[in-house]
Amino acid sequence: MNAATDTAERPRSMTHFYTTLAEWWPVISPVADYAEEAEEVRHVIAAQHPAATTLLELGSGGGHVAHYLAPHYHCCLTDISGDMLALSRQLNPSCDHLVGDMRTLRLERTFDVVLVHDAIDYMTSEQALAEVIDTAWQHLAPGGVFVLLPDAVAERYEPGADVSGGDHADGRSARLMEWNEPLAPGATQVAVHYAFLLRAADGQVQHLYERHEAGVFPEATWVRLLEAQGFAVTVVTERTGEDRAARRLFVGRRQ
Repeated sequence: MNAATDTAERPRSMTHFYTTLAEWWPVISPVADYAEEAEEVRHVIAAQHPAATTLLELGSGGGHVAHYLAPHYHCCLTDISGDMLALSRQLNPSCDHLVGDMRTLRLERTFDVVLVHDAIDYMTSEQALAEVIDTAWQHLAPGGVFVLLPDAVAERYEPGADVSGGDHADGRSARLMEWNEPLAPGATQVAVHYAFLLRAADGQVQHLYERHEAGVFPEATWVRLLEAQGFAVTVVTERTGEDRAARRLFVGRRQ
C-alpha cells in the first residue's frame, strides 16, 4: 500500500492545533462528546449500505468518531498529522492507521464506506473538494457509499462564538473558545479563531491562539461536485440534540 505523506501541504496556520497540542486533544475535545455524531453517521450508513463491513476515514484526527464506529466496521484511519494518529492508535488499537493527505491518498484497496466529517472544512476551494471526492471514489467498492459531514453549508452557516473543553482524569483541564467570523455574501471561505487555555496537572496555565481558514460552500456545490464524479447523491438532515442548526450529510453511492 502507498500513502501520500506530503505534510508540506498542511495549512501554515496549524502550527499548534494538530501537532504540539495533539496530546491535549482528549482534554480539549473529550471523546464522549462524539457519541451522538458517530451514532448518526452509523445510522446513515446502515440506511444506505446495511451490508457494509469496512470503512476508510479521511482526516480521522484523534479517532474520536472512529472509536464508536470500530465495533461495527473494520476501520482504516488516515490523517495528515502523525501526532493525531498516535493518539488514535491508543484509543483505537483495532484500527489500521496511515499518514496521508485526503487529496492525494491512494491505497491499493477498496472499502464499503469512505467517511469524512469536519476535516473536510479545511478544503477551501472547489478544486480541493473535487480532489477529496476523487480520493473517495478511488477507494470505494462498487455499491459503496461516501459520507461527507461538513460543519456547515453556506445556507445554514451561523457565525458566533462557543466555549468548550473538559477536565481529564490525569488532572489536566482545557478550555477552548472558537469564534467563527461572519461569511461575506457570495464567499466560500471564512476565518475561524481558536483561543486555548490549558491547565497542567501541576496547576500551571498556558494560552495559545490560532487562526484557521474554513471552506463554506452552498449545498448545490457539494451535490454538483459529487455528481460530476459519478456519485448518485442523497442529502440527509442530521438528527441532533445539540443547540445548533442541524447539519447536512451528503451521501454519494458509487453505482
